[in-house]
Amino acid sequence: MRLLIVEDEVSIANFLCEGLEEEGFAVDLADNGKQGLQLALDSINEYDVILLDWMLPGLSGIEICRNIRRENKTVPIIFLTAKDTVDDAVFGLETGANDYIRKPFSFEELLARIRVLLRTKENEVVVFGAGNIQMDIEKHVVTKRGRLIELTQKEFALLEYLLRNKGKVCRRTRIIEKVWDIHFDYDTSVIDVYINALRKKLDETGEPSLITTVRGVGYKIETVE
Repeated sequence: MRLLIVEDEVSIANFLCEGLEEEGFAVDLADNGKQGLQLALDSINEYDVILLDWMLPGLSGIEICRNIRRENKTVPIIFLTAKDTVDDAVFGLETGANDYIRKPFSFEELLARIRVLLRTKENEVVVFGAGNIQMDIEKHVVTKRGRLIELTQKEFALLEYLLRNKGKVCRRTRIIEKVWDIHFDYDTSVIDVYINALRKKLDETGEPSLITTVRGVGYKIETVE
């Protein structure tokens, strides 16, 4: 899952980036309104959630939100702001935001709100499966025949992306964009390392691999159970 944070307070931005990356998200950061709007409207960067500060240099969060909605983009938006009146909250939501959280806030609360928006976006699906593998997004666990499989955060994020797109070929460039940071150097060979690690943990001798290589293109998890 890929998030955009538009926040000009360095300490808050760094705190959010570090915490969300530890949770397995790929995160892009903008520290001013104009840069944030450009990233949000860039068709290459299909964000799953945008965290948007209200007061920003260049363009306000309200202006960014309005512009995003004018482009008919339905990406979920959460306002992060020190404004604390009911009128402010109503105004922000009427502008097009999906949620509103007041500073200071706990990271656990913000993460819970992000998860709620992602579940809504994915039609409330929180459990994905293929063959004997089951992934519970909410509980952040992966099992095979009921046995817990220990994955790193990045392995979990990669498997989640493949399962969400089960039956489709996931191109290497899209995997890099969705699972790794946009500033990554685009050496997609790192994907092979993580795919191999997943196969070692998920596959068993004599069984076909859960993850199929589509040579020269990317990877795929089949829909046939």
